Amino acid sequence: MTIQPNTNRGRVMIAKVGLDGHDRGARILSRLLREEGFEVVFVGIRHTPEEVAKIAKDQHVDVVGLSILSGAHVELSRAVHKALGDLGLSHVPIVVGGLIPASDGSQLRQSGVAKVYHPADGMINPQELASVLDEMVDNSRAASVDAS
Repeated sequence: MTIQPNTNRGRVMIAKVGLDGHDRGARILSRLLREEGFEVVFVGIRHTPEEVAKIAKDQHVDVVGLSILSGAHVELSRAVHKALGDLGLSHVPIVVGGLIPASDGSQLRQSGVAKVYHPADGMINPQELASVLDEMVDNSRAASVDAS
């Protein structure tokens, strides 16, 4: 697990859930987010939804990012959302990217995912991604204070 010094722009977890062992994209995304000023908690591959939620709680993350290439994105995202809720973290938004068909976007959002990135979206613009995450961080922190 790698943690960069806090710039207070937001703490984002990047995780691989399930048996998917390909993490190159997640590592690239982690670096991109660090360069944009986010504190990134990269937890690596092959975690259960419950492990991801526990790490999110222990590390006080503002946003959970899931990179899923295995095809089980709907089930895994739903399970992570439930696990976060079970730990009182239902306010923490989930962002999912990977090999996600555009046709699954609405189903993922109904499962509690705040934002979905599809391969058809093309290259991710770092500034646009940072702007989306800034809003999620602000909302997550505000909801966390309200829940206290």
